[in-house]
Amino acid sequence: MDIPALLDLYRQRGWMIATAESCTGGLIAATLTEIAGSSDVVDRGFVTYSNEAKADLLGVPAALIEQYGAVSDPVAAAMALGAVARSRAQVAVAVTGIAGPGGGSAEKPVGLVYLGIAKQGDPHAKVERHVFEGRRHEVRLQSVMRALELLSDAAR
Repeated sequence: MDIPALLDLYRQRGWMIATAESCTGGLIAATLTEIAGSSDVVDRGFVTYSNEAKADLLGVPAALIEQYGAVSDPVAAAMALGAVARSRAQVAVAVTGIAGPGGGSAEKPVGLVYLGIAKQGDPHAKVERHVFEGRRHEVRLQSVMRALELLSDAAR
């Protein structure tokens, strides 16, 4: 992924980005802000590792987390929509998953990641489900790369 080109794409549109991250712990925002001058495109990043943070910072309903679990399609969508609503960004990407090595189950294995993308003015977020292979570091990096691709797609 060509990060400077991604930032230029947003710059040309006059758009900003927000991130809402759980299992990546801020790596998406860190990757974007590694590039000098990214502050005109990256508005803010929410690291919402705990369920309470998802509710407090992004407005994810606690009942949604209770019903579906933090690692779920509805929660990823709510995270992305909450990040758009609580920022100046036109696009927000969200990620929630089980990076491992523990925490997985038969229903929700290690490597399960949901990525959400939301646009300002659209009440629906697009969500993708992935089961990434590898150790914790690889799962997190694959999540970051797919999030950047989703951001790129959203601006095209």
